[in-house]
Amino acid sequence: MEQERRSGALVVFVMIAVLIVPAGLTLTTVEVPGTLDIPSDDPTPLGYTWSLSLFLVPLAVLGWWFWRHPDLSWQRRSFVSTILVLLPLGFVLDLVFGNAFFTFPNHGAVLGIEVPAVGGAIPIEEFVFYLSGFLFVLLFYVWCDEYWVAAYNVEDYPAAVAKLPKLIRFHGGSILVGLLLLILAVIYKKVFSGDPEGFPWYLTYLLSVAIVPSAGFFRTASPFINWRAFSVSFFFILLISLVWEATLAAPYGWWGYNPEMMMGIFIGAWSNLPLEAVCVWLAVSYATVIVFEIVKLWRASGRSLRRALFG
Repeated sequence: MEQERRSGALVVFVMIAVLIVPAGLTLTTVEVPGTLDIPSDDPTPLGYTWSLSLFLVPLAVLGWWFWRHPDLSWQRRSFVSTILVLLPLGFVLDLVFGNAFFTFPNHGAVLGIEVPAVGGAIPIEEFVFYLSGFLFVLLFYVWCDEYWVAAYNVEDYPAAVAKLPKLIRFHGGSILVGLLLLILAVIYKKVFSGDPEGFPWYLTYLLSVAIVPSAGFFRTASPFINWRAFSVSFFFILLISLVWEATLAAPYGWWGYNPEMMMGIFIGAWSNLPLEAVCVWLAVSYATVIVFEIVKLWRASGRSLRRALFG
């Protein structure tokens, strides 16, 4: 059973590749992308604000399901701890790097309430976006894990964690994959892209978000991750993301991306959406699930955090 769960990670990434490769090849056939003719200065009044309901509405339904099940009390505690660990990543992205990575040209799409940040104020919708995004990604995984594909859930965490001397176990493969992707991105930007100025800092940030928890905890967390639940939640969030960005945000200027901070691969058929925008939710989903499973193992162990992590 454990070997089957370990192979689940490979199956999920093969599924993702099977989807991405033909989609990417098809999108490259668009040599002359169409342009959207917008005759209005304010084509989507409060569009970004209302679009947050794509996260908030299903989040409310899933939250109601989660809190009405008293048997999931320790999962709820693990859920809260995981959000407290991960949420600063989204807020730091906006507060420190938001004006370097992103642009917000459509002022009519937001309420006009702004939060001070490095380089200038950021629309408050951005912070709601990351808060609701992390909550939704994790809560959808929990729902799949505990209900939709619960047959593949690890039920006895205390017994399983008793066999683990410590939670931190170095996974060199994660580091190698991360470095390889970053090197390829830098080579592409400097040699092949039409905008070689700058550095792919946004991709660097996304890789850090995904690779750091993977390097420290993948070997421990992988057998406990419900990979079927992960696949369902990832493809669902990918669908929402594509509807959100490719058909609404990018064409109508709710937010944009600084080309100097991207690796240089832009999808013309999707209003020049950078490849990083498609990858962001894979990085977020992957990191979120790993951290959540590690938090569950720590709580199931009954040990202090330091002893659970380092033995």
